[in-house]
Amino acid sequence: MTRKRDETGPDKDGVDRRGFLECMTWAGSGVLWTVAGGAPLGVGLIHALAEQPALSPFSFLQISDSHVGFDKPANPNALATLREAVERIKALPVPPSFMIHTGDISHLSKDKEFDDAEQLIRDAGVPVFYVPGEHDLLDEGQGRAYLNRFGRGSRGAGWYSFDSNGVHFVGLVNVVNLRAGGLGNLGSDQLDWLRKDVAGLASSTPIVVFAHIPLWSIYPEWGWGTADAAQALGHLARFGSVTVLNGHIHQVMQKVEGRVAFHTARSTAFPQPAPGAASSPGPLKVPAGELRRYLGVASIDFVQGSEALAIIDRPLSG
Repeated sequence: MTRKRDETGPDKDGVDRRGFLECMTWAGSGVLWTVAGGAPLGVGLIHALAEQPALSPFSFLQISDSHVGFDKPANPNALATLREAVERIKALPVPPSFMIHTGDISHLSKDKEFDDAEQLIRDAGVPVFYVPGEHDLLDEGQGRAYLNRFGRGSRGAGWYSFDSNGVHFVGLVNVVNLRAGGLGNLGSDQLDWLRKDVAGLASSTPIVVFAHIPLWSIYPEWGWGTADAAQALGHLARFGSVTVLNGHIHQVMQKVEGRVAFHTARSTAFPQPAPGAASSPGPLKVPAGELRRYLGVASIDFVQGSEALAIIDRPLSG
């Protein structure tokens, strides 16, 4: 099923299809970055908030890897740090139109974990669109608990699409039947659905794809990539603006290939090592006073504009 949400957001006129994405990622040293078919421009969040004009008519959030139920030394209380993220969302001067959660809502797919996460995230007061992570499919029904809660109206293992303010959003599931080494997998049924889903769209339509495991090859040795991502991206090649939002690796990484901008989000629970910096991926324990520097939420704003920005990448400030 394809979900239609053209009414989402305070400005029903939508956005200029040549507009750009403006994204805020906050943690201890927050970042504001802008993408316009290119790499981000990063500045300190505190300075950016002082210098930027009012928020655009259309913004949404990305939250990821909450791992509710996790209680190991890397973060003895993952629910508490998720609560902090939600409180930050509630404190925004302009509420986002909606929120996207890119998976690993729970740590072990237990009913209480899903209950706690859902109730807390709902407290943010905005609609939420979910895709599962591999930690959300550990129940005896191999994901049935997730689908019953978060996947109503979706296809297959939970994929779907919707439209908001002239932008087409596609939620993909790449955590079923993982490939060797834990690489993500979309599968032929989902790829065929994706091809049909975007077939009738004008090539000027901005596309935002969100899935748990990165749709670009970050570190295959750790399963940080999706085996058949190239086929999915092939179905999107004719579009002038494609943004791909992922989680899974618990750290911000960005890449631009042609007209496709890739971004992975921080977790709200715990960090993981940089690619290849440890013998294997997994929860990374940092000094307690530094944990929140590695956690965060991304805010994405569509801003009207007649020209794309130049590709700029600057070090953080503040």
